[in-house]
Amino acid sequence: MVINPTNLAKTTRVSTGWPDARSRVIRSYRDWQRAAPEIVKQYLLHFPPSAVRAKIRQEFERHRYVQQLPVVDMLITKSNMELQETMNYWKQIPHIMKYFRPEEDPRARVSSNFMNNFLEGRN
Repeated sequence: MVINPTNLAKTTRVSTGWPDARSRVIRSYRDWQRAAPEIVKQYLLHFPPSAVRAKIRQEFERHRYVQQLPVVDMLITKSNMELQETMNYWKQIPHIMKYFRPEEDPRARVSSNFMNNFLEGRN
């Protein structure tokens, strides 16, 4: 892929209302989902695009219940910047892998039972 810095650049704008913000969020989400296979190929990740898509979904779901329109606009702007940086290969592999750390996964949390942790080899 040819790196073109202005290819994915989007101007910062303010949503006119909730329907406009909703359509912008959906557009950003779809752009990320479409970019998942290219992200896997570009960064030589050792997991399938479905795992990247699931993580993208998780990140969008994390901000699902934001109620302030200016905050939604800021999150959309940050999402667009992250996509541009990711697709133009301005990030390094650790920047991408930080989203896939085990402590980010709620299912991978350490249980409070000492014996289970000991048998699994966790500290």
